[in-house]
Amino acid sequence: MAMTDRVNTRIDARLKQAAERIFEKLGLSAGEAIRLFYAQVDLHQGLPFDVKVPNEETLAAMRELEERLEAAYREDASESERLHEEWEPVDAEVTE
Repeated sequence: MAMTDRVNTRIDARLKQAAERIFEKLGLSAGEAIRLFYAQVDLHQGLPFDVKVPNEETLAAMRELEERLEAAYREDASESERLHEEWEPVDAEVTE
């Protein structure tokens, strides 16, 4: 299949870096991960995961995490990374 089309988008730098660290652990480039996502959308004929409106408890947890991450990033980038790792299991649980 010839790859001739292009996807360009703007994304938060911290989100991009966090995702690319995960892609690296998986042995994927960002481009490969995006192509994989598109292939899964085609396969599932929709998003390959549930998209739900979060409840108030989840929204509060998301706001708390964002506030903590912003504060940690201002103080120490390694603390920001620790918080990302701390919340990975919670994020996985929310997306199930």
